[in-house]
Order: sequence, then structure tokens, then C-alpha cells
Amino acid sequence: MKNPTLLLRSTGLAALALLALAGCSKKAEPAAADAAPGQRTILIGFIGKSQTNDVFQAAHAGARDAAVELGAKYGVKVEGEIRTPNDEDATKQAEAIEALTRRGADGISVSASEANTITPSIDKAVAQGIAVLCFDSDAPQSKRFAFYGTDDADCGARIMERLIKSMGEKGTVAILAGNQSAPNLQARVVGAKAAAAKYPGIKLNEPAAFYHVETPEKSAEAVAAAQNANPGIQGWAFIGGWPLFTSDALKWAPGSVKVVSCDALPAQLNYLRTGHVDTLYAQDCYGWGYKSVEILLEKIIHGKTPANPKIVDPLTEVTKANVDSFGKNWEKWLAK
Repeated sequence: MKNPTLLLRSTGLAALALLALAGCSKKAEPAAADAAPGQRTILIGFIGKSQTNDVFQAAHAGARDAAVELGAKYGVKVEGEIRTPNDEDATKQAEAIEALTRRGADGISVSASEANTITPSIDKAVAQGIAVLCFDSDAPQSKRFAFYGTDDADCGARIMERLIKSMGEKGTVAILAGNQSAPNLQARVVGAKAAAAKYPGIKLNEPAAFYHVETPEKSAEAVAAAQNANPGIQGWAFIGGWPLFTSDALKWAPGSVKVVSCDALPAQLNYLRTGHVDTLYAQDCYGWGYKSVEILLEKIIHGKTPANPKIVDPLTEVTKANVDSFGKNWEKWLAK
């Protein structure tokens, strides 16, 4: 068996090489120029929420690695396209799904910025015989065959529980909540609020949740503005780690305001080292890409659908004690 090669195709947004398979393409299209004779080429589209969000850069890296490793496993050639919008926009995601449908994609993986907007496009793709998977943020009313991502209610609850413990179970807390329309973030807010309600010594700020554009700069501005307007906030539950992708985002002395956050990307790890953040909960961002490709290939090649359509990714707790060892993962994942 020849080792599969990556075909990096430029699109208006970005491009990604994914996987390849032995056999005939379902649409009997000519093989890519560098595919082995008789080798099947599979086209997979990958659509995150935003190119400016580092978690989707990690997912892209996972998909690239899956292209090489799983291509060798299955003996296939995979051509893939990243069509993640530069900035979060569900309408652009829907347009990307429709463009991939016209291209004759074999599979599509998408993180829903707003489920209702992209559901009709997903359903059209499925009607054309395309396998569609959601990752990170689901479109549960669509005809996607599976979802891979965090149990969001549990994620929000775990972040809030850890924050409350770090505060000695008393004080006023707030939630940094990102895009108010994103279903995964809505579920995390619900989980965080439910966890806070269990502790009589904990008070939710009014408002409890602060929403914002999901860029590092806008989220850092939202935290600073909220803290200035509500100086009684003593702890923050970041259900996404957006501000921590910038330097000097937390304008207070380490530990004076407690912070527990989702995600544990390289830029965030320094906040653990300085003591500005107590704990990070790492989602399987790299696996969003790798696992998406794996699940799609099983569906495309073998017709295999997961027994449970909702596949939960693991959360890894990262603290000052294990931050350096965890950081070595990123050296490997993003070395490409």
C-alpha cells in the first residue's frame, strides 16, 4: 500500500488536506493527479466557527494529522477543504455547506454557530447522499448522523463547581458566555447557573452572564467592562477561554478575582503559571478535527453509524501542577 499524500487545495477561505480511500468514488470522479491508480479519493469539508478562534486552529491540525494517519489505515486518498469563516457567521457556514454540496463532497463536519440557520443546508446535503457530522456545537434537529463534542451542561457545571470551591463556597460570581445564539454555549450557561444554585453562600451577579463577539479582543473588553461596572464580582466562570488568548487580559492582581475557564490552549497556559487562573478545563479541540475525520470515514467507507449519535469528548483538568506536561501536547500538535 502506498502512503497517502495530502492534497492542499486553496479555497477563498482556507484549505485542508484530509483523507483518501481505496476503491471507486461514489460519484466516479477522476482521481486526483497524485492519487495512486485505482485509489478512491474522498472529499471532506470542515467548517469551524471562526478562523480567529484558536480552538478551531487546533481542530484543523487534528484533521490534517488524521488525513495522514487514517489515510494509511484505510488505504485511501482524502482531499479536504476547510471552509471556516474568518469571523463567526452562521449564514456563511450555511453557504459553505451548500458550496460543498455542489462540489460533491463525501462528508462534511461543522460546528454550528446557530443551529436553525444551518439546519436546512445540512438537510439538503444529506438528501444528496453526503454524510454530515456536527462537532463542538450541535444542530440536533438536523439530519446530521452524529455529534462529537463536550457535554456542555456538564462542562458549565464543572467550571462553576471548581470556581466555587476555589472561592471557599462564598461570594459573587459571573459567567463569561460568548455568542448568545450558540446552542453549546447556552447549555453551558444553564449548567453553570444550576451548579451555582446549589450553594447558599454563592450569589450570581445581575446580570449573571455576559455575552460578546467571540474574538480575544472583544471578549477581553467584555470582561474589563463588566468588572468595572460590577466591582463586586469575585469570581468568573469562563465557559469559553476567549480572553485568555491575549496577553494581559485580566486587569487585576493574581488571585484577587478567581477565574476558572474552559479550554487550555498555549496562550491560556501562562495565566495558570502567573496565578491569574485557578483551573482550565481542556476540551478535545485537536480531537474535533481528528475524530471528525475518523467518524466520517467509518460512515463513508463502511456505512457505520455510532451506536449513540452523541459522542462525548473528554475534559482534561489542567492546573499549575500539570501545566507544563500538558503544554507539551501543543508542541506536538501544532509543530506542523
